[in-house]
Amino acid sequence: MKNNFELVHVGINTPNADEALKLAELLSMMFNLEPRHGQKSEFGGPYFECMKAPFLGSNGHIAMQTDDLEAAVEELKEKGFSFQMDTAAYTEAGKLKNIYLNGEYGGFAIHILQK
Repeated sequence: MKNNFELVHVGINTPNADEALKLAELLSMMFNLEPRHGQKSEFGGPYFECMKAPFLGSNGHIAMQTDDLEAAVEELKEKGFSFQMDTAAYTEAGKLKNIYLNGEYGGFAIHILQK
């Protein structure tokens, strides 16, 4: 069975917190979005995560979500993709809640989240 995937946001690497804030404010103004402060990033609405320091992916990351993350991981493994297990985060109950794939795609890492 194929999993349904939805785009959550695009993470954009910036060199520092000041540049992240400037970019998030610009994108928010441009598209009439509400800016929001985060611990590691500044947000331009729900669509743009401006990283305060470069993270995975040369340009940043693309965050996708799915209803059944564990099944999605298995499906992607069957298609030949692998995962960065050190990026896996789990709920208190031990269920996988997000993980990055290995590699870059168009200069972006890919992050998959449990919906």
